Amino acid sequence: MHLRTATVVVVALFAGSIASAKGKKGVLPPYVLIAKTVSVVIDPDSSMSPDDPFANQTARKDVERALMNWGRFEPMIAGQPADLIIVVRRGQKHLVSETMPDPRQNDRAGVINPTDSGVQVGGQHGQPASTGPVGSAPQGATPTMQTEITTRDDTFVVYDGSVAHPLDTPPAWRYMAPDGLRPHSVPAVDEFRKVVAAAEKAARQKP
Repeated sequence: MHLRTATVVVVALFAGSIASAKGKKGVLPPYVLIAKTVSVVIDPDSSMSPDDPFANQTARKDVERALMNWGRFEPMIAGQPADLIIVVRRGQKHLVSETMPDPRQNDRAGVINPTDSGVQVGGQHGQPASTGPVGSAPQGATPTMQTEITTRDDTFVVYDGSVAHPLDTPPAWRYMAPDGLRPHSVPAVDEFRKVVAAAEKAARQKP
């Protein structure tokens, strides 16, 4: 990729993050407001950073913990039926980074249990539910390092979980910002709470 092309890509990503982080509040599809369950998955296109190989897994747990503390939606393990799918991805420290593909990031068997400190994934008996395209890994594949044009923004994207291929449909809501998935506070979940609250208020005011 030429330097000029890479610069255009980076600028486009930055501009997109500003637009997404400052989107209109209260504008959500109706299916979000009637949703009860949610599945949090790692972006299947995300790569693993050698500097922080578990960044995405940590972000997923932090989002699940924040959702359980909110109490509005019940988090489900990826592969189980859920009304909403939330796709998360941590940004990189550098715009050009050495990364490694890791299609197994979403592979985990178990159930999500609330704990005093937040959330815990416990084991389950029997065959775990398949995550399908999300989290699937080709047999015998050997990950290799690659140079990738990345963004510093964390991403948090909400999809309709009731359709056959949710990640191939337009998202209900998107949030992109530096440290948007910051551990413990998780600003993306706070912003989503505000948007849901505004949408519910607007729905109540309709005649």
